[in-house]
Amino acid sequence: MGQDTNQRKGSDGNERQTDPTTSAQAANTTATSNTTTDMTAPKGTDWKRIGWLAAAVIVLGAVIGAGAGLLTLLLYGVEHVMLGYIEGSSMPGPFTVPGWRRAVSVTVGLSLAAVAWYLLRTKTTKVPSVKKAVNGERMPWWQTVVHVVLQIFIVGSGASIGREVAPRELGAMLAQRFCDIFHLDGLDRRMVVAVAAGAGLGGVYDAPLAGMFFAVEILLADITIEKVAFGLGTSAVAAFVATLIKGHHTFYDITAMQPGETPTLMLFALLCGAVCGVAGALFRRGSQWAESHKPSGKALLWQMPLAGVLTGVVALVVPQVMGNGRAAAQLGFSTFVGNDSGAVLSATSAGASPWNLIGSGLIGGVLSGTDMGAGADLHQYFWPMLGLLAISFAVKAVVTLLTIRSGASGGVLQPGIALGATLGAMLSLPWLLVCPIDSATACALIGAAALLSASQQAPLMAMCLVMELTEAPITFFVPVGMAVAVSAFVSHWLVERWKRTPKRQR
Repeated sequence: MGQDTNQRKGSDGNERQTDPTTSAQAANTTATSNTTTDMTAPKGTDWKRIGWLAAAVIVLGAVIGAGAGLLTLLLYGVEHVMLGYIEGSSMPGPFTVPGWRRAVSVTVGLSLAAVAWYLLRTKTTKVPSVKKAVNGERMPWWQTVVHVVLQIFIVGSGASIGREVAPRELGAMLAQRFCDIFHLDGLDRRMVVAVAAGAGLGGVYDAPLAGMFFAVEILLADITIEKVAFGLGTSAVAAFVATLIKGHHTFYDITAMQPGETPTLMLFALLCGAVCGVAGALFRRGSQWAESHKPSGKALLWQMPLAGVLTGVVALVVPQVMGNGRAAAQLGFSTFVGNDSGAVLSATSAGASPWNLIGSGLIGGVLSGTDMGAGADLHQYFWPMLGLLAISFAVKAVVTLLTIRSGASGGVLQPGIALGATLGAMLSLPWLLVCPIDSATACALIGAAALLSASQQAPLMAMCLVMELTEAPITFFVPVGMAVAVSAFVSHWLVERWKRTPKRQR
Protein backbone atom coordinates (compact mmCIF):
# COMPACT_ATOMS: atom_id res chain seq x y z
CA MET A 1 0.00 0.00 0.00
CA GLY A 2 1.20 3.43 -0.87
CA GLN A 3 -0.48 5.16 2.03
CA ASP A 4 1.68 6.44 4.91
CA THR A 5 -0.06 4.42 7.59
CA ASN A 6 0.81 1.80 10.20
CA GLN A 7 -1.24 -1.29 11.00
CA ARG A 8 -2.14 -1.66 14.68
CA LYS A 9 -4.42 -4.19 16.39
CA GLY A 10 -7.05 -2.96 18.69
CA SER A 11 -8.34 -4.61 21.78
CA ASP A 12 -10.88 -6.53 19.65
CA GLY A 13 -8.14 -8.07 17.49
CA ASN A 14 -9.01 -6.12 14.36
CA GLU A 15 -6.35 -4.23 12.52
CA ARG A 16 -6.68 -0.43 12.54
CA GLN A 17 -4.83 2.30 10.71
CA THR A 18 -3.09 4.99 12.76
CA ASP A 19 -1.61 8.23 11.51
CA PRO A 20 2.07 8.36 12.54
CA THR A 21 1.80 12.11 13.20
CA THR A 22 -0.88 11.46 15.75
CA SER A 23 1.25 8.77 17.36
CA ALA A 24 4.22 11.11 17.62
CA GLN A 25 2.09 13.83 19.21
CA ALA A 26 0.71 11.33 21.70
CA ALA A 27 4.23 10.20 22.57
CA ASN A 28 5.40 13.77 23.04
CA THR A 29 2.37 14.52 25.20
CA THR A 30 3.14 11.48 27.35
CA ALA A 31 6.80 12.47 27.70
CA THR A 32 5.89 16.04 28.58
CA SER A 33 3.39 14.80 31.13
CA ASN A 34 6.02 12.56 32.70
CA THR A 35 8.55 15.40 32.80
CA THR A 36 6.02 17.75 34.38
CA THR A 37 5.17 15.12 36.94
CA ASP A 38 8.85 14.70 37.78
CA MET A 39 9.32 18.47 38.13
CA THR A 40 6.31 18.98 40.34
CA ALA A 41 6.86 15.93 42.46
CA PRO A 42 7.80 16.83 46.03
CA LYS A 43 11.49 16.47 46.74
CA GLY A 44 12.89 14.89 49.87
CA THR A 45 13.83 17.03 52.85
CA ASP A 46 17.33 18.47 52.53
CA TRP A 47 18.55 17.53 55.99
CA LYS A 48 22.09 18.64 55.25
CA ARG A 49 20.92 22.17 54.52
CA ILE A 50 18.71 22.24 57.57
CA GLY A 51 21.68 21.01 59.60
CA TRP A 52 24.11 23.72 58.63
CA LEU A 53 21.43 26.41 58.87
CA ALA A 54 20.67 25.32 62.43
CA ALA A 55 24.37 25.17 63.27
CA ALA A 56 24.87 28.65 61.88
CA VAL A 57 22.00 30.10 63.90
CA ILE A 58 23.05 28.48 67.18
CA VAL A 59 26.81 27.98 67.03
CA LEU A 60 27.89 30.81 64.75
CA GLY A 61 25.38 33.17 66.37
CA ALA A 62 26.70 32.32 69.84
CA VAL A 63 30.35 32.75 68.84
CA ILE A 64 29.63 36.11 67.20
CA GLY A 65 27.65 37.18 70.25
CA ALA A 66 30.55 36.26 72.51
CA GLY A 67 32.89 38.27 70.29
CA ALA A 68 30.55 41.27 70.35
CA GLY A 69 30.29 41.11 74.13
CA LEU A 70 34.06 40.91 74.55
CA LEU A 71 34.58 43.83 72.19
CA THR A 72 32.23 45.91 74.35
CA LEU A 73 34.20 45.00 77.47
CA LEU A 74 37.39 45.91 75.59
CA LEU A 75 35.89 49.33 74.83
CA TYR A 76 35.13 49.87 78.51
CA GLY A 77 38.65 48.85 79.43
CA VAL A 78 40.24 51.26 76.95
CA GLU A 79 38.01 54.09 78.17
CA HIS A 80 38.99 53.36 81.76
CA VAL A 81 42.72 53.37 81.00
CA MET A 82 42.83 56.22 78.50
CA LEU A 83 40.15 58.57 79.83
CA GLY A 84 39.50 57.40 83.38
CA TYR A 85 35.77 56.80 82.88
CA ILE A 86 33.41 54.17 81.46
CA GLU A 87 30.45 55.21 79.34
CA GLY A 88 27.01 54.24 80.53
CA SER A 89 23.53 55.52 81.17
CA SER A 90 24.77 57.73 84.02
CA MET A 91 27.77 59.06 82.07
CA PRO A 92 27.20 59.00 78.28
CA GLY A 93 30.42 60.84 77.48
CA PRO A 94 33.72 62.10 78.93
CA PHE A 95 32.12 65.27 80.31
CA THR A 96 33.83 65.11 83.70
CA VAL A 97 37.23 64.06 82.33
CA PRO A 98 39.79 66.90 82.52
CA GLY A 99 40.28 68.68 79.21
CA TRP A 100 44.00 67.94 79.02
CA ARG A 101 43.37 64.21 79.45
CA ARG A 102 40.76 64.22 76.69
CA ALA A 103 43.24 65.87 74.32
CA VAL A 104 46.13 63.58 75.24
CA SER A 105 44.02 60.42 75.06
CA VAL A 106 42.70 60.88 71.53
CA THR A 107 46.08 62.10 70.23
CA VAL A 108 47.96 59.13 71.68
CA GLY A 109 45.25 56.69 70.59
CA LEU A 110 45.23 57.76 66.95
CA SER A 111 49.05 58.01 66.86
CA LEU A 112 49.51 54.43 68.06
CA ALA A 113 46.78 53.19 65.72
CA ALA A 114 48.43 54.98 62.79
CA VAL A 115 51.62 52.97 63.22
CA ALA A 116 49.75 49.70 63.64
CA TRP A 117 47.51 50.30 60.62
CA TYR A 118 50.46 51.38 58.48
CA LEU A 119 52.20 48.07 59.17
CA LEU A 120 48.97 46.11 58.78
CA ARG A 121 48.09 47.70 55.43
CA THR A 122 51.54 47.75 53.85
CA LYS A 123 53.37 44.71 55.26
CA THR A 124 50.64 42.06 55.46
CA THR A 125 47.49 40.94 53.66
CA LYS A 126 44.95 43.74 53.60
CA VAL A 127 41.62 43.24 55.32
CA PRO A 128 38.76 43.69 52.82
CA SER A 129 35.50 45.43 53.63
CA VAL A 130 32.46 43.47 54.72
CA LYS A 131 30.81 43.98 51.33
CA LYS A 132 33.85 42.56 49.59
CA ALA A 133 33.86 39.64 52.01
CA VAL A 134 30.21 38.96 51.20
CA ASN A 135 31.14 38.91 47.52
CA GLY A 136 33.82 36.30 48.10
CA GLU A 137 37.04 38.09 49.05
CA ARG A 138 38.94 36.27 51.78
CA MET A 139 39.36 37.87 55.22
CA PRO A 140 42.73 36.89 56.80
CA TRP A 141 42.11 35.79 60.35
CA TRP A 142 44.79 37.44 62.50
CA GLN A 143 44.93 40.61 60.43
CA THR A 144 41.15 40.94 60.83
CA VAL A 145 41.38 40.46 64.59
CA VAL A 146 44.07 43.15 64.90
CA HIS A 147 42.10 45.45 62.60
CA VAL A 148 38.96 44.96 64.72
CA VAL A 149 40.78 45.61 68.00
CA LEU A 150 42.34 48.81 66.62
CA GLN A 151 38.88 50.17 65.78
CA ILE A 152 37.68 49.57 69.34
CA PHE A 153 40.89 51.09 70.69
CA ILE A 154 40.58 54.41 68.87
CA VAL A 155 36.90 54.78 69.78
CA GLY A 156 37.72 54.07 73.42
CA SER A 157 40.47 56.68 73.34
CA GLY A 158 38.02 59.28 72.03
CA ALA A 159 38.24 59.25 68.22
CA SER A 160 35.07 60.51 66.55
CA ILE A 161 34.04 57.43 64.60
CA GLY A 162 31.63 54.52 64.99
CA ARG A 163 32.60 51.14 66.47
CA GLU A 164 29.93 49.03 64.77
CA VAL A 165 32.11 47.98 61.81
CA ALA A 166 34.40 45.98 64.11
CA PRO A 167 31.86 43.31 65.19
CA ARG A 168 30.53 43.11 61.63
CA GLU A 169 34.01 42.35 60.28
CA LEU A 170 34.62 39.84 63.05
CA GLY A 171 31.33 38.13 62.21
CA ALA A 172 32.15 38.00 58.50
CA MET A 173 35.57 36.50 59.15
CA LEU A 174 34.14 33.83 61.46
CA ALA A 175 31.41 33.06 58.92
CA GLN A 176 33.96 32.35 56.20
CA ARG A 177 35.63 29.77 58.46
CA PHE A 178 32.22 28.26 59.21
CA CYS A 179 31.55 27.96 55.48
CA ASP A 180 34.90 26.23 55.03
CA ILE A 181 33.92 23.59 57.59
CA PHE A 182 30.58 22.88 55.91
CA HIS A 183 31.96 23.29 52.36
CA LEU A 184 29.52 26.06 51.48
CA ASP A 185 30.01 27.99 48.26
CA GLY A 186 28.13 30.32 45.97
CA LEU A 187 24.91 31.91 47.13
CA ASP A 188 24.82 29.94 50.40
CA ARG A 189 28.25 31.22 51.39
CA ARG A 190 27.28 34.77 50.47
CA MET A 191 24.15 34.55 52.61
CA VAL A 192 25.97 33.15 55.65
CA VAL A 193 28.69 35.83 55.56
CA ALA A 194 26.14 38.65 55.22
CA VAL A 195 23.94 37.30 58.01
CA ALA A 196 26.95 36.86 60.29
CA ALA A 197 28.01 40.46 59.70
CA GLY A 198 24.52 41.62 60.59
CA ALA A 199 24.61 39.43 63.70
CA GLY A 200 27.74 41.29 64.79
CA LEU A 201 25.79 44.53 64.67
CA GLY A 202 22.81 42.97 66.42
CA GLY A 203 25.03 41.51 69.13
CA VAL A 204 27.03 44.60 70.02
CA TYR A 205 23.93 46.83 70.28
CA ASP A 206 21.38 44.21 71.42
CA ALA A 207 19.42 45.00 68.25
CA PRO A 208 18.46 41.76 66.43
CA LEU A 209 15.97 43.43 64.08
CA ALA A 210 18.54 45.96 62.94
CA GLY A 211 21.12 43.19 62.50
CA MET A 212 18.77 41.19 60.32
CA PHE A 213 17.78 44.18 58.19
CA PHE A 214 21.41 45.22 57.81
CA ALA A 215 22.12 41.83 56.25
CA VAL A 216 19.14 41.55 53.91
CA GLU A 217 18.59 45.25 53.12
CA ILE A 218 22.17 46.51 52.72
CA LEU A 219 24.52 43.58 52.13
CA LEU A 220 22.28 41.16 50.22
CA ALA A 221 19.63 43.58 48.92
CA ASP A 222 17.40 40.53 48.64
CA ILE A 223 14.57 39.88 51.07
CA THR A 224 13.26 36.30 51.17
CA ILE A 225 11.61 34.28 53.93
CA GLU A 226 14.70 32.11 54.36
CA LYS A 227 17.10 35.05 54.57
CA VAL A 228 14.89 36.96 57.00
CA ALA A 229 14.38 33.94 59.27
CA PHE A 230 18.05 32.97 59.12
CA GLY A 231 19.22 36.53 59.76
CA LEU A 232 16.80 37.20 62.60
CA GLY A 233 17.55 33.92 64.33
CA THR A 234 21.32 34.41 64.16
CA SER A 235 21.12 38.04 65.31
CA ALA A 236 18.81 37.10 68.17
CA VAL A 237 21.22 34.43 69.41
CA ALA A 238 24.15 36.84 69.07
CA ALA A 239 22.31 39.56 70.98
CA PHE A 240 21.35 37.16 73.78
CA VAL A 241 24.87 35.79 74.23
CA ALA A 242 26.44 39.26 74.06
CA THR A 243 24.06 40.47 76.77
CA LEU A 244 25.17 37.64 79.05
CA ILE A 245 28.73 38.97 78.78
CA LYS A 246 28.34 42.75 78.74
CA GLY A 247 25.01 43.10 80.52
CA HIS A 248 21.83 44.78 79.34
CA HIS A 249 21.16 48.50 79.47
CA THR A 250 19.26 51.02 77.41
CA PHE A 251 21.78 52.67 75.14
CA TYR A 252 19.96 56.01 74.94
CA ASP A 253 17.82 57.55 77.67
CA ILE A 254 14.57 58.97 76.26
CA THR A 255 12.55 59.13 79.48
CA ALA A 256 11.64 62.78 78.73
CA MET A 257 9.29 61.49 76.02
CA GLN A 258 5.70 62.54 75.56
CA PRO A 259 3.07 59.82 76.17
CA GLY A 260 2.14 59.32 72.51
CA GLU A 261 2.04 60.74 69.02
CA THR A 262 -0.03 63.80 68.15
CA PRO A 263 -1.25 65.26 64.85
CA THR A 264 1.32 68.03 65.16
CA LEU A 265 4.08 65.49 65.75
CA MET A 266 3.09 63.74 62.51
CA LEU A 267 3.40 67.06 60.71
CA PHE A 268 6.80 67.59 62.32
CA ALA A 269 7.83 64.13 61.09
CA LEU A 270 7.08 65.18 57.52
CA LEU A 271 9.12 68.36 57.74
CA CYS A 272 11.95 66.79 59.74
CA GLY A 273 12.12 63.87 57.32
CA ALA A 274 12.68 66.23 54.40
CA VAL A 275 15.40 68.20 56.20
CA CYS A 276 17.13 65.05 57.48
CA GLY A 277 16.92 63.55 53.99
CA VAL A 278 19.05 66.39 52.65
CA ALA A 279 21.43 66.37 55.63
CA GLY A 280 21.78 62.58 55.53
CA ALA A 281 22.50 62.55 51.80
CA LEU A 282 25.20 65.19 52.31
CA PHE A 283 26.74 63.23 55.18
CA ARG A 284 26.72 60.09 53.04
CA ARG A 285 28.45 61.93 50.23
CA GLY A 286 30.99 63.40 52.63
CA SER A 287 31.81 60.04 54.22
CA GLN A 288 32.22 58.45 50.79
CA TRP A 289 34.58 61.24 49.77
CA ALA A 290 36.58 60.86 52.99
CA GLU A 291 36.79 57.09 52.53
CA SER A 292 37.99 57.41 48.93
CA HIS A 293 40.70 59.94 49.86
CA LYS A 294 42.30 58.02 52.71
CA PRO A 295 46.11 58.00 52.70
CA SER A 296 47.53 54.69 51.55
CA GLY A 297 51.20 55.06 52.44
CA LYS A 298 53.39 56.89 54.94
CA ALA A 299 51.06 59.88 54.93
CA LEU A 300 48.95 57.83 57.33
CA LEU A 301 51.70 58.22 59.94
CA TRP A 302 51.18 61.98 60.24
CA GLN A 303 47.57 62.49 59.16
CA MET A 304 46.01 60.31 61.84
CA PRO A 305 48.03 61.90 64.68
CA LEU A 306 47.08 65.31 63.29
CA ALA A 307 43.42 64.27 63.36
CA GLY A 308 43.94 63.26 66.98
CA VAL A 309 45.40 66.66 67.86
CA LEU A 310 42.54 68.51 66.16
CA THR A 311 39.95 66.30 67.84
CA GLY A 312 41.61 66.91 71.21
CA VAL A 313 41.57 70.69 70.71
CA VAL A 314 37.87 70.62 69.85
CA ALA A 315 37.16 68.29 72.77
CA LEU A 316 38.58 70.86 75.18
CA VAL A 317 35.37 72.84 74.82
CA VAL A 318 33.01 70.33 73.14
CA PRO A 319 33.57 66.99 74.94
CA GLN A 320 30.51 65.42 73.30
CA VAL A 321 32.42 65.28 70.00
CA MET A 322 34.48 62.36 71.30
CA GLY A 323 33.71 58.70 70.78
CA ASN A 324 31.23 56.96 68.54
CA GLY A 325 28.47 59.54 68.99
CA ARG A 326 26.69 58.44 72.15
CA ALA A 327 27.43 61.67 74.00
CA ALA A 328 26.27 63.96 71.19
CA ALA A 329 23.15 61.88 70.53
CA GLN A 330 22.22 61.88 74.21
CA LEU A 331 22.50 65.66 74.19
CA GLY A 332 19.73 65.72 71.60
CA PHE A 333 17.61 63.07 73.32
CA SER A 334 17.93 64.85 76.69
CA THR A 335 16.78 68.23 75.39
CA PHE A 336 13.89 69.05 77.70
CA VAL A 337 11.77 72.14 78.20
CA GLY A 338 8.71 72.60 80.34
CA ASN A 339 5.57 72.67 78.19
CA ASP A 340 2.20 70.99 77.75
CA SER A 341 3.48 67.75 76.19
CA GLY A 342 3.06 65.70 79.35
CA ALA A 343 6.74 64.68 79.28
CA VAL A 344 8.46 64.33 82.65
CA LEU A 345 12.20 64.30 83.32
CA SER A 346 13.18 62.18 86.31
CA ALA A 347 15.83 63.29 88.75
CA THR A 348 18.08 60.42 87.65
CA SER A 349 17.80 61.33 83.99
CA ALA A 350 18.33 65.01 84.76
CA GLY A 351 21.52 64.18 86.65
CA ALA A 352 22.87 62.15 83.73
CA SER A 353 21.80 64.68 81.11
CA PRO A 354 24.65 66.14 79.02
CA TRP A 355 22.96 69.51 79.48
CA ASN A 356 23.92 69.31 83.15
CA LEU A 357 27.22 67.47 82.67
CA ILE A 358 28.64 69.98 80.20
CA GLY A 359 28.49 72.64 82.90
CA SER A 360 30.29 75.86 82.12
CA GLY A 361 32.56 74.44 79.44
CA LEU A 362 31.31 76.65 76.62
CA ILE A 363 31.79 80.35 76.12
CA GLY A 364 32.74 81.18 79.65
CA GLY A 365 29.64 79.78 81.29
CA VAL A 366 27.06 81.42 79.06
CA LEU A 367 25.80 77.96 78.10
CA SER A 368 25.78 76.53 81.58
CA GLY A 369 23.69 73.40 81.23
CA THR A 370 22.38 73.21 84.80
CA ASP A 371 19.24 75.28 84.29
CA MET A 372 18.59 74.15 80.73
CA GLY A 373 18.61 70.47 81.59
CA ALA A 374 15.67 70.46 83.97
CA GLY A 375 12.70 71.96 82.19
CA ALA A 376 14.01 75.40 81.35
CA ASP A 377 11.93 78.22 79.97
CA LEU A 378 12.29 77.88 76.21
CA HIS A 379 11.82 81.59 75.61
CA GLN A 380 14.65 82.39 78.00
CA TYR A 381 17.14 79.77 76.78
CA PHE A 382 16.13 79.42 73.15
CA TRP A 383 19.30 80.84 71.58
CA PRO A 384 21.83 79.26 74.01
CA MET A 385 20.20 75.84 73.53
CA LEU A 386 20.01 76.24 69.77
CA GLY A 387 23.63 77.37 69.69
CA LEU A 388 24.90 74.41 71.70
CA LEU A 389 22.99 71.92 69.56
CA ALA A 390 24.20 73.57 66.35
CA ILE A 391 27.81 73.53 67.53
CA SER A 392 27.53 69.87 68.52
CA PHE A 393 26.01 68.98 65.14
CA ALA A 394 28.63 70.86 63.13
CA VAL A 395 31.73 69.69 64.97
CA LYS A 396 30.54 66.07 65.13
CA ALA A 397 30.03 66.00 61.37
CA VAL A 398 33.33 67.73 60.54
CA VAL A 399 35.50 65.83 63.02
CA THR A 400 34.01 62.46 62.03
CA LEU A 401 34.75 63.10 58.34
CA LEU A 402 38.23 64.34 59.30
CA THR A 403 38.90 61.14 61.25
CA ILE A 404 37.84 58.96 58.31
CA ARG A 405 39.84 61.09 55.87
CA SER A 406 42.97 60.74 58.00
CA GLY A 407 42.98 56.96 57.49
CA ALA A 408 41.07 55.59 60.47
CA SER A 409 38.71 52.67 60.01
CA GLY A 410 35.28 52.60 61.61
CA GLY A 411 31.60 53.12 61.07
CA VAL A 412 29.19 55.99 60.59
CA LEU A 413 25.99 54.50 62.03
CA GLN A 414 26.35 55.99 65.52
CA PRO A 415 27.70 59.31 64.22
CA GLY A 416 24.66 59.40 61.92
CA ILE A 417 22.34 58.87 64.90
CA ALA A 418 24.16 61.63 66.79
CA LEU A 419 23.75 64.05 63.91
CA GLY A 420 20.08 63.16 63.51
CA ALA A 421 19.29 63.50 67.21
CA THR A 422 20.95 66.91 67.50
CA LEU A 423 19.36 68.11 64.25
CA GLY A 424 15.94 66.87 65.39
CA ALA A 425 16.38 68.66 68.72
CA MET A 426 17.43 71.84 66.90
CA LEU A 427 14.31 71.74 64.73
CA SER A 428 12.17 71.05 67.80
CA LEU A 429 13.01 74.36 69.48
CA PRO A 430 11.18 76.67 67.05
CA TRP A 431 8.52 73.96 66.59
CA LEU A 432 7.74 73.87 70.32
CA LEU A 433 7.18 77.61 70.36
CA VAL A 434 4.26 77.00 68.01
CA CYS A 435 3.22 73.47 69.12
CA PRO A 436 3.96 73.14 72.84
CA ILE A 437 2.10 69.81 73.08
CA ASP A 438 5.10 67.98 71.59
CA SER A 439 8.40 67.13 73.29
CA ALA A 440 11.94 67.79 72.12
CA THR A 441 12.88 64.19 72.89
CA ALA A 442 10.28 62.84 70.47
CA CYS A 443 11.55 65.23 67.81
CA ALA A 444 15.14 64.08 68.43
CA LEU A 445 14.05 60.44 68.11
CA ILE A 446 12.41 61.19 64.77
CA GLY A 447 15.48 63.08 63.55
CA ALA A 448 17.87 60.30 64.54
CA ALA A 449 16.03 57.64 62.57
CA ALA A 450 15.40 59.91 59.59
CA LEU A 451 19.00 61.04 59.13
CA LEU A 452 20.38 57.53 59.63
CA SER A 453 17.93 56.25 57.02
CA ALA A 454 19.10 58.88 54.56
CA SER A 455 22.82 58.40 55.15
CA GLN A 456 22.62 54.60 54.90
CA GLN A 457 19.90 54.36 52.24
CA ALA A 458 18.37 51.68 54.46
CA PRO A 459 15.07 52.83 56.01
CA LEU A 460 14.10 49.53 57.66
CA MET A 461 17.49 49.02 59.31
CA ALA A 462 17.66 52.66 60.45
CA MET A 463 14.19 52.71 61.97
CA CYS A 464 14.69 49.43 63.84
CA LEU A 465 18.18 50.32 65.11
CA VAL A 466 17.07 53.64 66.61
CA MET A 467 13.92 52.15 68.14
CA GLU A 468 15.90 49.25 69.64
CA LEU A 469 18.71 51.42 70.99
CA THR A 470 16.25 53.76 72.69
CA GLU A 471 13.66 51.10 73.60
CA ALA A 472 11.07 53.65 72.49
CA PRO A 473 7.35 52.89 72.93
CA ILE A 474 6.00 51.01 69.94
CA THR A 475 3.45 53.74 69.26
CA PHE A 476 6.27 55.98 68.03
CA PHE A 477 6.84 53.67 65.07
CA VAL A 478 4.12 55.76 63.41
CA PRO A 479 5.82 59.20 63.34
CA VAL A 480 9.28 57.65 63.04
CA GLY A 481 8.13 55.58 60.07
CA MET A 482 6.68 58.68 58.42
CA ALA A 483 9.92 60.62 58.81
CA VAL A 484 12.04 57.69 57.64
CA ALA A 485 9.91 57.28 54.52
CA VAL A 486 10.23 60.95 53.60
CA SER A 487 13.97 61.08 54.30
CA ALA A 488 14.59 57.90 52.30
CA PHE A 489 12.74 59.32 49.31
CA VAL A 490 14.47 62.72 49.45
CA SER A 491 17.95 61.29 49.96
CA HIS A 492 17.53 58.68 47.23
CA TRP A 493 16.44 61.38 44.79
CA LEU A 494 19.49 63.49 45.69
CA VAL A 495 21.93 60.58 45.50
CA GLU A 496 20.66 59.55 42.07
CA ARG A 497 20.77 63.14 40.88
CA TRP A 498 24.39 63.51 42.02
CA LYS A 499 25.30 60.30 40.21
CA ARG A 500 23.97 61.69 36.93
CA THR A 501 25.58 65.13 37.31
CA PRO A 502 29.21 64.08 36.51
CA LYS A 503 27.96 62.24 33.39
CA ARG A 504 26.32 65.42 32.10
CA GLN A 505 29.48 67.40 32.80
CA ARG A 506 31.60 64.91 30.82
